[in-house]
Amino acid sequence: MNTYKNAFVFHGTAGSPEGNWFPWIKKELEQRGIPTTVPRFPTPEGESLEAWFKVLDEQEQKIGPDSLMIGHSKGGMFLLKELERLKEPVKTAVFVSAPIGIKPILYYKEDKLFTNFEFDWTKIKNKADNFVVFHSDDDPYVSMANGEELAKKLGVKLTFIPHAGHFNAESVYTEFPAILKVIL
Repeated sequence: MNTYKNAFVFHGTAGSPEGNWFPWIKKELEQRGIPTTVPRFPTPEGESLEAWFKVLDEQEQKIGPDSLMIGHSKGGMFLLKELERLKEPVKTAVFVSAPIGIKPILYYKEDKLFTNFEFDWTKIKNKADNFVVFHSDDDPYVSMANGEELAKKLGVKLTFIPHAGHFNAESVYTEFPAILKVIL
């Protein structure tokens, strides 16, 4: 049974709605009656938290208590910032390879400019009914300590998938059955 009214998937740096497993998850969710939006954020040129919020603001009225939100990589950092500013909680927030400031992070300087790695964890914890955190042990961009700490901050068990890299196309992630299983 469909428990989500809609879903949002946030790509990361140099990403797009057509990249990685995003078209696949959009198709899978929509086949189950869950309208899914994958916004195109400006990246890497023009990339800023404000610019990304401006894109999402066009969809803001659709976000509510029955929404599913998924953030990959920098999209996960963005999801944390979006949760901070939401007025009401969403149903589920899923983070995949999200950097939260624990080195090594390959693009630490760029990511720090995006959010300064400052998050209001108390506010965030109250903005979703369910949290899921995916991370792998061989992510070349974001160290696993980020996933471990994010799961700890959110009070959930880390969903660890060995040898999955950055859960991107270069790690052969054009489909992501594990995420579908967890969210449904």
